[in-house]
Amino acid sequence: MSRSWSRRPRYAPPRPRSLWRRLVDYALTVIALGLLILLAARLDRIETRKTEGAAVVNDGDTITLGTERIRMRGIDAPEYSQICRRDGADYPCGKLARQSLVRLISGKPVSCTGWQRDRYGRLLGDCKAGGKDLNRAQVEAGWAIAYGDFEIEEAAARSGKAGIWAGTFDEPHDWRESHDRKVVERKHGTLASIGDALREIFRFW
Repeated sequence: MSRSWSRRPRYAPPRPRSLWRRLVDYALTVIALGLLILLAARLDRIETRKTEGAAVVNDGDTITLGTERIRMRGIDAPEYSQICRRDGADYPCGKLARQSLVRLISGKPVSCTGWQRDRYGRLLGDCKAGGKDLNRAQVEAGWAIAYGDFEIEEAAARSGKAGIWAGTFDEPHDWRESHDRKVVERKHGTLASIGDALREIFRFW
């Protein structure tokens, strides 16, 4: 009876890297460090701004805090002069949207945070008063539509026929476009914010 024995491979020490390979590794390290420095510099430009104080309510989705004009992020309310229709009659839905926001604030101090600005220079803000999320509450009350965010709240308001959903209306961005406002405001919800952040990070000087 014969047995066959297999030899175990001996441990071979790693070969020293070639000069070319070391140069490539050093170059990749320098590139990675450069990208990190660039990323840090770009992130400085995405600093969140917070402003607070007594609010002047301009319309259903725009307020002024001190010298800062704020467009509430992720929602779109009827313009102040916009007219909607309910029960066969026209009514000033833009003014009612503003009144809804005034009621939600109820004279309390308002705080808004954000880092983006729209094409008019307004801060796109998430605003609160007395712990209440004003952006969300306007959509829930039916006096603003989802504009990049708060789609679940809009669906609930629509099914409950709250606010403008009790009748018919032109969506605010359509109304603006049809009333000689050539600049169309793009949506500015969560996904748009992520896209803006990525563009800001990777945009070169």
